[in-house]
Amino acid sequence: MNDHRQDLKSSAERLADIFIVLQRSFVLNLSKELVRGRLSFPQFLLLSFLAQEPEALTMSEVARRMKHTTAAATGLVDRLEKLSLITRKQGPKDRRKVMVVITEKGHAMVQEIRQDMIQNLLRLMEVLDENERTTWLRIYEKIFPFCNQ
Repeated sequence: MNDHRQDLKSSAERLADIFIVLQRSFVLNLSKELVRGRLSFPQFLLLSFLAQEPEALTMSEVARRMKHTTAAATGLVDRLEKLSLITRKQGPKDRRKVMVVITEKGHAMVQEIRQDMIQNLLRLMEVLDENERTTWLRIYEKIFPFCNQ
């Protein structure tokens, strides 16, 4: 293995160690609602997808966006529906098609969690100087398209 490849591997190993701790910290500390167990992180992700959509999504679209099977997505939708955060409705052209739409309560939950995240990220960014914050954001913006595939 050449030196460049070895350096990349060492960096990747260190990042893997850091990501494990960061992901746990972000998920556990970014929102009171997630910490209280009222909502799981996958449930929050689904609500976030639905909040950004101008129209209802089909169950197959929900599964695709979540990168889950339709059965797993159905379980998430069931739990969110019991919490009155989303509703199901029949498709306008095909009544057999199930559409999923976020409720006002669901929108409010997404906004509350997002505000918690922003407040916690502000505290996190206080340990960085302006140049480090700019660099961090630039790096995240650069890798965002890769992660969002």
